[in-house]
Amino acid sequence: MSKDLVLGLPKIKFENDKLCDACQKGKQTRVSFKPKNIVSTSKPLELLHLDLFGPSRTRSLGGNYYGLVIVDDFSKFTCTLFLSSKDDTFDTFSKFANVIQNQLSSKIISLRSDHGGEFVNHRFENYCDKFGISHNFSCPRSLQQNGVVERKDRVLEELARTMINEMNLLKYFWVDADEQNRKCTILPK
Repeated sequence: MSKDLVLGLPKIKFENDKLCDACQKGKQTRVSFKPKNIVSTSKPLELLHLDLFGPSRTRSLGGNYYGLVIVDDFSKFTCTLFLSSKDDTFDTFSKFANVIQNQLSSKIISLRSDHGGEFVNHRFENYCDKFGISHNFSCPRSLQQNGVVERKDRVLEELARTMINEMNLLKYFWVDADEQNRKCTILPK
């Protein structure tokens, strides 16, 4: 709609279906790392990826705010354990480690986690030293290095959110929805 109200301005034709360079660059995302096509481990419990997600904005029915996600690199077995506090991380992990090592008659060889305070402490360090477990840390602020468990976190949170929305449940059922997801990933007997 040109009414030529200002003299000397060039006539510009605006095209609505084009994306300008500035918008393209501003909305551009980083290219993801190429996936590994080979499994670098040869048996279960050789490498476990650990991550803690939370705090959730909504406390669960059981009083939980956090989720400890553990992924076995070889089998991609996933276990999600729910915690009311970050301080419960070590106790929950050590109980899980004892149970899983007894079930599989195998020892945990290596752990990979981020530099969160829940993993970088004397209790974890002493536990790993006592049982000969190598504990590797990803670089700070580089989620890609711990990508296996970071992706699993996102998938579990999206599944729980979808299930809650689909069934019109209250938000404090997020742990119960996530436990339904977890039933699909229990260790084979």
